[in-house]
This record gives sequence, structure tokens and C-alpha cells, in this order.
Amino acid sequence: MSVNELYTKYTRVWIPDPDDVWKAAEITRDYKEGEAVLHLKLEDETPLEYPVGPKSNPLPFLRNPDILVGENDLTALSYLHEPAVLHNLRVRFLESNHIYTYCGIVLVAINPYEQLQIYGEEVINAYSGQNMGDMDPHIFAVAEEAYKQMARDERNQSIIVSGESGAGKTVSAKYAMRFFATVGGSANDTNVEEKVLASSPIMEAIGNAKTTRNDNSSRFGKYIQIGFSRRYHIIGANMRTYLLEKSRVVFQAEDERNYHIFYQLCASASLPEFRELGLTSAEDFTFTSLGENIFIEGVNDADDFIKTREAFTLLGIKESSQSSVFKVVASILHLGNIEICSERDGESCHISRDDVHLQHFCRLLGVELQQMEHWLCHRKLATTSETYVKNMSSKQASNARDALAKHIYARMFDWIVEHINMSLQASSKQHSFIGVLDIYGFETFEVNSFEQFCINYANEKLQQQFNSHVFKLEQEEYMKEQIPWTLIDFYDNQPCIDLIEAKLGILDLLDEECKVPKGTDQNWAQKLYKQHSSSAHFQKPRMSNVSFIIIHFADKVEYQCEGFLEKNRDTVYEEQINILKASQFQLVADLFNDKDGVPSSKSSRVNVRAAKPTPKTPNREHRKTVGHQFRSSLHLLMETLNATTPHYVRCIKPNDVKEAFSFDSSRAVQQLRACGVLETIRISAAGYPSRWTYPDFFSRYRVLLKKSDMMSADKKQVCRNLLETLIKEPDMYQFGKTKIFFRAGQVAYLEKIRADKFRSACIKIQKTVRGWLQRVRYRKIRKSAITLQRYGRGYLARRYAEFLRLSRAALICQKQYRMVRDRRAFLRVRQAVVTIQAHTRGMFTRRIYWEFLMHHKAMIIQKSVRGWLQRKKFRRARAAAIIIQCAYRRRLAKRRLQQLKIEARSAQHLKKLNTGMENKIVQLQRKMDDQSKELKSQNEQLQQVNVTLGSEVNKLQKQLEQARGQQAGGGQLTSLQEELERLREELQEAEARNKKLEEEHGTEKQSLQQRVDELQRENSLLKTEKEEMNQIIVQLSKSSEDGSSVSQKEATLQKELDQERQRYQNLLKEFSRLEQRYDNLKEEVSLNKFHPGHRRNPSNVSSLESDSNYPSISTSEVGDTEDSIQLVEEMGVEKAAMDISLFMKLQKRVRELETERKRLQASVDKMEELAKRKGSESRSPTSETETADLAYDSLKRQELETENKKLKNDLNELRKTISERASQNNSSNELQDGYNLLLSQLKAANEELDARKEEVLILRTQIVSTAEQQKNNHIESENVPELNSKEPIDKEEAAKAYHGLTESKNTQQDWCHLNEDGELGLAYQGLKQVARLLEAQLQTQSRQHKDELEALHTQIELLRDDIEKKQEILNYMSSLSPEAKVEYSVQQEITRLTNDNLDLKELVEKLEKNERKLKKQLRIYMKKVQELEASMAAAQSSRSKPELIRQVTVQRKEKDFEGMLEYNKEDEALLLKALITDMRPSTVSATVPCLPAYILFMCIRHADYINDDQKVEALLTSTINSIKKVLKKNNDDFEMTSFWLANTSRLLHCLKQYSGDEAFMTQNTSKQNEHCLKNFDLAEYRQVLSDLSIQIYQQLIKVAEGIIQPMIVSAMLESESIPSLAGVKPMGYRNRSSSMDTDAGGPSSYTLEALIRQLGQFHGIMGQHGLDPEIAGQVVRQLFHCINAITLNNLLLRKDVCSWSTGMQLRYNTSQMEEWLRANNLYQSNAAATLEPIIQAAQLLQVKKKTTQDAEAICSLCTSLTTQQIVKILNLYTPLNEFEERVTVSFIRTIQSSLQDRNDPPQLLLDTKQTFPVLFPYTPSALSLETLHIPASLDLDFLIRV
Repeated sequence: MSVNELYTKYTRVWIPDPDDVWKAAEITRDYKEGEAVLHLKLEDETPLEYPVGPKSNPLPFLRNPDILVGENDLTALSYLHEPAVLHNLRVRFLESNHIYTYCGIVLVAINPYEQLQIYGEEVINAYSGQNMGDMDPHIFAVAEEAYKQMARDERNQSIIVSGESGAGKTVSAKYAMRFFATVGGSANDTNVEEKVLASSPIMEAIGNAKTTRNDNSSRFGKYIQIGFSRRYHIIGANMRTYLLEKSRVVFQAEDERNYHIFYQLCASASLPEFRELGLTSAEDFTFTSLGENIFIEGVNDADDFIKTREAFTLLGIKESSQSSVFKVVASILHLGNIEICSERDGESCHISRDDVHLQHFCRLLGVELQQMEHWLCHRKLATTSETYVKNMSSKQASNARDALAKHIYARMFDWIVEHINMSLQASSKQHSFIGVLDIYGFETFEVNSFEQFCINYANEKLQQQFNSHVFKLEQEEYMKEQIPWTLIDFYDNQPCIDLIEAKLGILDLLDEECKVPKGTDQNWAQKLYKQHSSSAHFQKPRMSNVSFIIIHFADKVEYQCEGFLEKNRDTVYEEQINILKASQFQLVADLFNDKDGVPSSKSSRVNVRAAKPTPKTPNREHRKTVGHQFRSSLHLLMETLNATTPHYVRCIKPNDVKEAFSFDSSRAVQQLRACGVLETIRISAAGYPSRWTYPDFFSRYRVLLKKSDMMSADKKQVCRNLLETLIKEPDMYQFGKTKIFFRAGQVAYLEKIRADKFRSACIKIQKTVRGWLQRVRYRKIRKSAITLQRYGRGYLARRYAEFLRLSRAALICQKQYRMVRDRRAFLRVRQAVVTIQAHTRGMFTRRIYWEFLMHHKAMIIQKSVRGWLQRKKFRRARAAAIIIQCAYRRRLAKRRLQQLKIEARSAQHLKKLNTGMENKIVQLQRKMDDQSKELKSQNEQLQQVNVTLGSEVNKLQKQLEQARGQQAGGGQLTSLQEELERLREELQEAEARNKKLEEEHGTEKQSLQQRVDELQRENSLLKTEKEEMNQIIVQLSKSSEDGSSVSQKEATLQKELDQERQRYQNLLKEFSRLEQRYDNLKEEVSLNKFHPGHRRNPSNVSSLESDSNYPSISTSEVGDTEDSIQLVEEMGVEKAAMDISLFMKLQKRVRELETERKRLQASVDKMEELAKRKGSESRSPTSETETADLAYDSLKRQELETENKKLKNDLNELRKTISERASQNNSSNELQDGYNLLLSQLKAANEELDARKEEVLILRTQIVSTAEQQKNNHIESENVPELNSKEPIDKEEAAKAYHGLTESKNTQQDWCHLNEDGELGLAYQGLKQVARLLEAQLQTQSRQHKDELEALHTQIELLRDDIEKKQEILNYMSSLSPEAKVEYSVQQEITRLTNDNLDLKELVEKLEKNERKLKKQLRIYMKKVQELEASMAAAQSSRSKPELIRQVTVQRKEKDFEGMLEYNKEDEALLLKALITDMRPSTVSATVPCLPAYILFMCIRHADYINDDQKVEALLTSTINSIKKVLKKNNDDFEMTSFWLANTSRLLHCLKQYSGDEAFMTQNTSKQNEHCLKNFDLAEYRQVLSDLSIQIYQQLIKVAEGIIQPMIVSAMLESESIPSLAGVKPMGYRNRSSSMDTDAGGPSSYTLEALIRQLGQFHGIMGQHGLDPEIAGQVVRQLFHCINAITLNNLLLRKDVCSWSTGMQLRYNTSQMEEWLRANNLYQSNAAATLEPIIQAAQLLQVKKKTTQDAEAICSLCTSLTTQQIVKILNLYTPLNEFEERVTVSFIRTIQSSLQDRNDPPQLLLDTKQTFPVLFPYTPSALSLETLHIPASLDLDFLIRV
């Protein structure tokens, strides 16, 4: 295009401006080529004549169309030049607040000086996996590009971050590392990514400082290599540092600070562990106070120091090492405060030995004080022959001290970096790495020294590498597209680099001058002038001989030669270093000792890590200069960068005052020139900067085509034909394989043609529309006139008819009115008369009544007064008489008292008293002597009597033998009866005492019961008052609040419930994730570590048995009393109190005792009959048989007594246990009632046992008497042989009883000596046992009463505590507000109901458990009874029936199928394998849904039916584990996951439906109720299955989201659901070929139909598998939330989709999604509500955005979007053509001010990982189990139908 076509009227251009660099203007007159003046108009309407010349002043730059302003990529601009780049950056930064912009492969980052919410984890997730250019520019996009290329190309990557100090380099590098740490987190638990991030606080503390330009300026360069494994997880990192600014340690300019670590340590000096450092405020130290400002606004050094220490600890640096590091830092501060005093001669100096700082310095470093003091003021000179010690002047000593401080800090810096690298060292082999280079940008100050020279030298090298890489990428793009290209000329700065580093370059001459003994900066400058004066990049200043100028790629820089040599040498005296080497602290010595492969002195090192060790050089080469080392490390860095794929981030500082979102154009242009951005623009502009794909070009410019061309199928050929027609110069464009390449300005030309086409079309449309509007207006006017006429005529007619109606109505109204008026007057008069009469009559009646009333009252008053006067007179007389009596009696008492006192003082009285006492003592002594004498005489008499009795007993025995023949022991029986009567009397006395105690206890118990009743009544009164107060509070709250508050509270409660469910499900999700991770680790360990030999695997059977909740019950437990007590303790007091089974067992025991008593009674009767038969016969001596019978009876009796005692003890223990339980539980009065009932039942059982015991005693007495009779008979007939004797039925039992009786007799020798037969002793022993039993019973009853008393006392105390607590609650409620009272009372009621519910639930579970146990026992007994009856019947029939002659076959009757399946224990593995492991959804697709769940439940039913708890537990546990294994194996299969979610939930529903709980049986049929589980309560397994269902649900959501996530953006935002709607704007970022994952076609695209089809497939699979519709609805809701979040996040991060057409497209897409929900009956699942944010975003893109009313409408419309999201969308809004307008900044500010009251979360993006809490509603099955058919294809032949 010619100049005449470009520079026409209304064309906008850029002209230079001294303030704003470039200023916009508009051409007011067409320019003709050759004219000297261009007529312009500025933006403020000021005219300007701009001079134009062919050489001196060329034509101004053209402006881009407004549609291209604000592009994401600067290279997408049609006109590529400096003003266009600057304007685009300014618009994006100030108007849209976008700090990132692409410039080809460079990311330009402008420091906002404000914290932005664009670096959260949700933003990282949004950029992860995206191609560079698909999203808005971001540091995360560059990091993702590097990570993706490393994984795809297996090539190392580098991210080069550069810029001025304060531009944000460190922050950008930090965010890049955070991205890698999040995306490539470590695969194990080493947390390497956390350590990588933790190194930043340490390096900032020791390497960053405050400068005039930046509060946190990095004063060193660093290159961090982040190592990755083969799976691209972070395994380690390594850090290299470059050119630490050591001079800052000893000097800071004004308003600058030293390194942060010094101020952090001083701020924490008051801590106990740092007191030994001797530090104070930073103002007290020279090295930290030179900048005169030790504080940074908004920074707390003490808090930062805590973070630094935490980072040290995280990186594994020990506390001792940290302490040593802090000592070194503190020693540097003390070293700077050492005062060096000059001597008088000026050539020497000294340091005072009392210098406190010197002492601290030596103490902290562990060196000798005298040596350090000496060598700080002296130096050693060595010659060939001898060594001299030379004094130093004060200045030289100060310089040496400063050099030592710098050297110590540099060594400490190197040590910290080395240990950080050791901590970050990779634990395994590194496969690849990504390097992040955070290095200083180009610097130029008023005074530039050696540091600026090194920095600019490094930037020259980096710029050279950058230029070559940009050129290489540009040429690669042309070659890939196969278009002809010519070599693009670009700036090569190799001559400048040669000037610095070549032979005899600046660095060589500097090193050479440093070797000269007396080299100076001036001599070095003269050598530079002489050597390089002819170089094009070197200049000598006119006014100076000690400086030089180098022309860098960015600017001219003048360097001052002063200090170059000293800084290059970096001299430190060896004597001082040797003192430090001899430190007593190991760390200090290690800092300065030589290391393997490293020179002994590291004074010239500038913190560069060598790539590989170098051999030790001779002493002369020992000290390498700083320049030499920096050049070597820079070459090593360039080799590393050249071996990697670089990515560039250029940080720009927008202003020097650190003001947020303020843009200084002059400073920005200076940095753009210095960082190479404009060079990238120049290289791009030299080729084909604008690039369009063929589909995008066709879509954008098809309006310029003819209709015939648009019908062609070959779009490429159509584009070729169009361009050949529009652009006549073929060199202005090129056709590639997939893109069209344009020269600069051609896209703007095409946009102009397109705009003209639209403008002409608009004019034609306007003409047609205006004519149509006029015609419509005429028709409307004519129609209105006719309508007005018709309505007018009708109105007149209606008005006349209305007049006639009103006239008639008036007459009627008058008539009625007059009648009513007269009637009202009459009624008024009548009412008045009646009223007057009534009042008059009432007045007279009241007067009479009042007269009677007054008389009556007067009489009452008179009566009362007269009575009062008489009573008063009587009281006065009685009081006087009493006073007289009292006075007289007092007088008599006083007289008597005086007499008694006189008698008491007299001695005669005392003597009388003592005389009586002495007589009594003498009498007692005499009495004692008499009694002792009498006792001795009685003892002697007793001995004589005993001898006499012995002889008499012998005589009596002989006489007894003679008398036995005549008498049958009648006299002996009489004596025994008398003794028995005496014992009975004692027993009655004991019972009387017992009764008396019972009465006393009953009285006390009754008083306590009355006290308890009073407390209960008081408690009930308090409860009543509390309920009344609650009702009052509720009424007040209801009166003060309206209905909206109630709904709001309900919504709040519902929200809290959802949050609680969500937290529970998140915990389950985390548990499943950890379990999955544990399984993976276990498999990995099993694969990696193989131990040969046999290894034992622990059996699961024992663990399953130990964990079983259903213990088996044996039949021996039925009658065991100890088991009953244990059952009471397990079941609890509440249940045991009402449990009749326990007392059934006790009564059964009583019945057994009754049976035993009857048996003994029968034996007694038998023995009496035997004695009667044998009384008349002569008997032989006692035989062994009779002795055995007696022993047997005695043994049985003893066993019976033992069991009786045991039963009584059990009852006592049971009573005690119940009392203790009752004392522990005071929650309800029902427990007390149950306890009283239990006590009454126990007392009844006890009374019955006592009765049985008395009967046993009577039997024992009879047995004893019978035995005596038998013995008498044996003695009389001992010489007569026994003729007829019967053998006992059981000889063995009799023999055992006899031996037991013999042993018992041997132990009872003490009472058998009374007589030969032991009859008296036996009777006495029996009565004695009876007395003991009665005494034990009495003691037991007393203990029982005592326990009951204690229990009642305990209950009273508990009730008192309960009353106090309720009183406290009442007091607390009285102090609350009405709303708080309501909430508190509701909370208390909820807590009480919850506790009651839990207690009742526990009681119900225990009752059910006991019921099942009893049912089981009953079935066992019934089975045994049936077997016994059957055996008896069989035996009887076999005896009664004759033997059959022929064989008969018995046919078994076919039983009905009860819905149970039986299997053998060994077939369990086959069952699980067939139903779970090898099951495929297609196998059972034609059968009943959830068939595996039904089969498993029928197997569980049979195990429950046979009461096999181990089988139930094993089957359920194996089922759950098998399902987990199958899901783990198919963790990405939606169909399998959906299948097992349906089956797991169905199995859970079956366990509920057939559990027997009434809550789950409401919808069951009678047959289903018969199929309920009988023996086991599987509530715990229901909870496990519920948790498993939630885990499967979460896995299902994860799988579904993984499938649809790649489809969402393309389907919702990019596909054209409405054809020809989306107008493509000029392309934003030119996608690099390396950024694309696919070939020429680009990434695969999806349509909305594909997304809906996928959702329909999901829904169909879930329905086919029988998943509950409620769960399927929740799945769809979660997927819709994912669609909404991903779509909105991409919309917020993509400028190219924020347009009106995208909003229309998006609204159509969401409506299609809603229509799909309605078609599938899913609209009620709240899935549509999750799309509300994206619907509002679409509406926001479509509404008007101009006026204040529009702003108010947007605020009321976008309720689901946050303020930050609304502002972001408005900033991103991009017009697609000239007819749309951008959103103004003022409109956005209006929106922000209107929404400032919102309390929105700070996050910009939605959380794509948010999961809604899932609910599994109970859905019973209508299917009957007996109707279920198992297909043969499942191979379940081993299952037996029961």
C-alpha cells in the first residue's frame, strides 16, 4: 500500500513526546507524498503541524485499530513498533489490571506493587495441562509450558527471569517454583517440594536487602535446578549463586539497608537463646546503621526471623549449626564496631584490649583475643629471604577489617548454600530438570562501579543467547510451514562481548593490572584508552581520565574506574584467615579450611559452585580474581542454558515510587529496550508477524467473499482467491501449511476493508429499516384514529344510558332514606326513655343497700373493739403474776446455790467422798481374791468330777447297752428334742432382732423416700418453670421475628448439615485416598523387596473371630448363675430390671432344689420303712452298704448346702451390682422404678430359697435321727448274722460317698468323743450349722439394707447436683437475649433428645440381643424336645408295632423356597470370584438389576438362619474387600464403578429392609417381613457399607469428571452451537508449535452435542445398573458443578472468549443443558442451580454496560458471581468489531463501588474439586427374594436353595 493510502484523513498516528514518550494524534488532512508538513489534531483537539522529512524526521508511526488494543500478545498487533507496544502494555496494566503480557516467547511481567489473588491453587489447576496461549498470559502458563516440554520432549528446560531491581524477579521465580511444587509434587513422603519452597526465606534473609528501588532486592543471582524423576515428580534441587554484593556488608547508601539477616537477628536479640550474642538494636552497629533507616514499612523483622529459623529446621539444619551461623552473623556486627585508634605518627594504630566488641567477636568465633588484636593492626610482608611484620595505618586497618567482614559473610553465605543443596539433594537418579534463573537485569546509575560492570556483562551474554533463540524459533516456524524466507538481520552484540572478555579485553587488562605490585585504577584506565580507543563499543569521556564508556545493547553506560582493582582482587590478609582456621568452633574452622579440590582461600570466590572439581594449583595461582571467576561461572551458566530449552520472563518496574498500578512510560520504555522486548518486536516485524489459521481467517473475513466462493469446500483455496483479490502485492503475505502469514500492517488493512463492508451494509440496513418504520408508523396512526372514533361514540351512548339509570336510582334512594331516618328517630327516643327509667330504679335500690351495709359494718367493729379490750386487760394481769412468781423463785434458787457452794468448799465433804471410794476399792480387791480362790477350788472339783463322770459314763454305757433292748432310744430323742426347742427359741430371738432391724431400716428408708419425693417434686416444679420460661421466650421471639428469619434459620441449619456431611465425606475420601496409597506402597514394597524362603502370612480367621460382635451361645449357660450376673452387667440396669429371663433362671434353680428335697424325702421314707421291717429282727453290725448310703446322703446334703450358699452369694453380688449401676445413672425416674421392681423380685426369690433351706434342714434332722436308729439296731444285733440284705442300686456311688464321709469324720474328732456313736455331736453340729446360716442370712440382709441406704444417698446427691446444674442453666438463660435464649433452649433440647435417643437405642439393641439369645436357646430346647419325643415315639413304635415284611420308601415333601441360599465354607472364595472378582456388568445386564447384591444377601440370610456368626462376618468382610480390589483394578472404568455403586447401595438397602427394625419395615410386604434377619444385628456392617458407598461415589465422580473435563471448554465456549454467530477477532497469542500436543489439526475439539451425549451415556449406564435415581441425580449435579466451574474459570482466564457473541453462545449452551435435565427428569436434583454462575456470566456479557442504570441492573442480576469475578469479566470484555464498545474504566469503578458491601470470598476462580455432600436415601426393594432366579451363566451350581 502506498503512503497516500495509509496517511489519509481520520487516520491515527503516534508522535514523539518528551514527557509521555509517545502521544496519540489524528490526521486532519490527507497527506500527499513529498509534503513537508503533516496536519494533525491531538486528543485535546489541539491542532499541530508535524514536520516531515525524508531523513531527519520520518512519517509518524500508525496506530492499530481499537479492536487490537489490549491484546494478550504484542506480536499480534498489526503495526509492530515501540509506541504500539508501550500503549498496549499501558492499557492492559491500567485499565484491565493485567500484569502479564506475551511478546512472542517472552512473558512481560509488570510489578503491580499490590498483592493480587491470582496465584492460588485453583489458578494452578486451571493452567495445568493447558497449551500456552489458550489462557491469558501468566507465569503459570510459562511454567506449565516448561513442564510439558520436559515431559514430552525429554529435554531439560530453563526459565530465565530478569529485570531491574524492584521489578519482581524474585517473586516471579518463587511462583514458578510453587507451580512446579504443586504440579510435580514428590511421589513419596520426603516433601522435597516443601524444602524447595523453604529455601526462599533463607536466601532472602542472607541475600536480599532494601535498596532505594526495592524493599526486598536480591543482591545476588541464582540458578535453581529442580530435578524430576522419570515420572516427573520432584526428587531434589540444586542452587548456584552468582556475584554476591559483598560490599553491602560494610557499606550502604542513604535510605538503604544491609542484608535482612542482620536486622532480623537484632530484632530477636531479647530472646533467651540469643542473649549470649551480645546484640542490641540495629542502630547501635555501624554495619547496619549507615543507611540511617533500619526499618521497612510493613515488615516485621522478628516475624521474618521466625520464618527463617523454621525454614532452616525444615531443611534439616541442626539447632547447633543454626546457633553457630547466628554467632557468625553477630560477630560480623561486632567486628564493624571495633574501634581502631591511630597513633601519633599516623603510620600505625592499635585497638584497646578493653574493647567490648572485640571481646564479643573473639568469643563468638572462638579465636585468640591477643592474636586477633595484633593482626588487625599489622600485616606480614614476605620476601625471598625473610619476612617482615609491618604496621598498618588506621585507614588500612579499617579497610582490612571491612575486607575480613566481607570475607566471613561470603564464606558463611557459601556454607548455607552448600547445606541447602545437601538438603535438597536428589534421593534417586535425576532424569531431567527445570532451571529457574533469577538474575539481575541491566543496570545503569549515576555512579557505576565494578558490580554494575559484571551485571551488564552477564546481561550482554544473556541477550546474545536470547536473540539467537528468538531468531531460531522464528526461522523454525517458517520452515515448518514451508514458506520461503530470507535471513533476518538482527542485532548481534558479540563485538561488545569480545570487548569485555576477549584476549586483551577489559577483564584481561584488569587482571593484568591486579598482578602488578603497584597497579592503580588510573594506570588501568590509561591501558584501556590505549588498547580499545578504536572499538565501536568503547568510548573515553571528554571530561574524565578515570572512567570509560561501553555502548551496551540497551544503553551507554559510563563506569568509574575507582575501586575496580580492589574489588577485583578482594584482598584478605592471610594472617587473619589463619586465626579463624584455628577457631575452637568446628563450623568456623570449616568455613575457612581447605577442601578437596577447592583452593584453600576462597576470598576471591563469588559464591559460584563449580561443575566439577579442579586440581589444586600452585600458590601463585591460588588467588583468582573476581572477574576471572565471574567469567568462568558465566560461561558455565551459558553452557547450561544452551543445553536446555529456555523460556523468558522479563520483569518491568512501572514506576520508581512503588505506587500500585501507576505507569511511568519513560521508565517502562527504558526497561523494554534493555530487556530485549523491543528486539523481539523488531525481529517479528521484519518477517511475518501476523498469522492466521485458514479456518479463523475464513470465519473472520467471509463477509468479503461472494456467495459462490462460500459454497466451495476447499477453504484454503477460497482464502487464496480472496487475498489475491484484496492485496495486490504478493510479498505482503505467504501461504503456509496451516497458517497464512502477513507482513506488518496487512491485518489492519483487512480490518479496514471489513469495516467498510460492514459500514455499507449497515447503511443499507438502516435505509430499509427506516422506511419500514415509517410505514408502520402511518398504519398505527390510522388505526388509532378509527379506534378513537369508535370509542367516542360508544362513550356518548353509554353516558346517556347511565343518566337514565341514575335518575331512577335516585328516587328509590330518597324513599328508602326517608323511611330509615324516621324509624331511627323513633327508636332513639324509645331507647332514651327506657335508659332513664333503668338508671333511676337502680339508684334508689343502691341507696337502700348501702344503708343496710353501713349498719352491719358498725356492729362488727363494735364487737371486735370490745373483745380486744377484754383480752388486753387479761394479758396485762397474767404478765404481772408471772413476773412476781419469777422474782420469788429466783430468790430461793440463789439461796440454795450459796449453800451448795459453801458445802463444796468444806474439807469434810471431800473426806466423805474419798472414804466411800477407798471402801469400794478394798471391797473389790477382796472380792477378786475370793473369786480366784473359788476358781482354783472349782477347777480341782471339776477335775474330780471329770474323773467321776468318766467312770459314771462307763457305767452308763453299760447300762445303756442293757436298756437298749428295752427302749429304742426314746430318752435320747427327748433330750435332743429339748435341745432343738432351745435352739429354736434362740432362732426366734435372732429373728426378732432381725425384724427390729428391718423395722428401723424401713423407717429410715421411708424418711429417705419422702425426702426423694420432695426433691422430685421440687425438680418437677423447676422443670415446669423452665418450660413456662421457654414458652415465654419462644412467644417473644415469635412476636419479634417475622417468617423470613425462620426460613433463614432453616436454611442456615440445612447449610450446616450439608457442611457436616461434606466434612464427613471428605474424611471418607481422604481415608480412601490414604488406603489406596497404602495399597500402592505395599504392592511396590512387595515388588521391590523379595525375601527368599518361606514367609508366614497371618491368618485372617483369628482376627475375624476376635473382632466378632456375635459370640456363640452354648446350652450349658442356661442355668448358670454366674452367667446370669454377667448378663446383667452386660445388659445394663435398665434392661436387667425388666428382664424376666434372669428370674426364670433363678426360679429354675429353686425348682431343682425342690426336686432334690423331694428325692431326699423319698430316701428318708425308704429308710424308715427299712428300719421298721428290720426292727424286730436281729441285725449284724453296721454293714458297708448302709454306711455307704449314709455317706451318700450326707454328701448330697453337703453339695446341696454348697450350691445353696453359692446361689445366695450370687444373689448378693447381683444386688450389689444393681445398686452400683443405679447410683451411676441418674438420668430418669424409670431406672429407679426398675431397680425397685428388681429388688422386690430378688426378695421374693430369697424368701423362697429360705423356705427351701428350712425344709432341707428338716430333712437333715430326719436323716440324722434315722441314722441313729439304724446304728442302735446294728449295736443290738451285732452278733446276729444278716440273713436278708439288699444291695444298693449304685455301688460305685455309695462307695465314693462312704470314702467322703470317712474323710469328713477324720476331720471332726473334736466333737465325736462325746459318745461312741456320735449322735449328740451330729445333732449339735446340725443345729450349729443352722444357727450359722441364720446368722449369715441376718448379716446379708443387714448388708443389703446398708447398700440400699448408700444407693439412696448417692441418688439424692445426684439429684441435688442435677438441680444445681439446672439452676445454673436457668440463671444463664435469664442473662441471655430472647434470640439467644431460643437458640440455647433449642440446643439444650437437642442435646437432651440426642442423649435419650442414644440411651434408648442402646437399650433396644441390648433387648434385641437378649431376645435373639433366648430365641436361640428356645429353638435348641425345642429341637432337643422334638428329638427326644421322636426317639421315644420310635422306641415305643418299635416295641408295639410288628416288623414290616416289605421295604417302604418314604417320600420327602418338597418345601417352599424361603429366599435363602446355602453354601459351604470352602466355596466362599468361588462365590466371591463369580459374583465380584470376575463379574462383568454385561453378564447380568439382561437380569434383575443389582443381582449380585441380592444373591449375597440371600447367602447372609441363610448364615443368619443357621446362627453361624463366623460365616456372616467372614462373608461380609470378604465381600467388602473384594469390592475394594475390583474398584482399585478398574479405577478409571465408569461402567464398573457405577455397577458396584448400585450393588453396594442395594446390599446396604437390603440389610436395612430385612433388619427387623420397624423404621425400615413400613413398606415391606408380609412375606418380606418373614424374611427378616432373626439372630444378628448388622448395624455396624451397614455403617461400613455406607462408608464404602461414599468412597465408590467419590471414585465415580472422579472418573466421570476425568472423562468430561477435556470436553467442557471446547463444547461450552469454543464450539459453534449457533452457526455463524461467533465472529473471530484477530488472533491473540501465536501458539508456538512446541506448545501444541497434536499435529496440524490442533487439539481435538468437542461439540455441545458430544458433551450432552456423554452425559446421557453416564445417566443411561447408571439407570441400567439400577442405581437409585436420587444418587444418579446427585452424580449429575456434581458433574454440572464441574462443568460450571471449569467453564467459568476458563472464561475468567481467557480474554478471547469474553465477548457478546460468546455470551449468546454460552446462554444457548446452558439452555440446552437445562433442557437435557428436564428430558431426563433430573431438574429436581438441583443440578440446574449449579449452572447459575455461568448463566449470569453469559448475561453479563450480553447486557448494556454504559450508564448507572446498567450498573445497578448488573448488580441485581449477578448475585451468584463475586465482585472480583464481575470486575474481571468486565475487564476482559473484548469487542469483536468496531460497532461494539469497550467497557470504560469509570463504569467498572461504579460497579466496584456498588458491590463493596458484599462479603464475597477472596478467590477469583471456583473450586473445581468441591464436592457436595452425598446422601443415600433408603430405598426398599419391592422384589421378593423367593421369586429371584439365578441364571446358569453365573456358574453358581454350588449354591443350594433353602
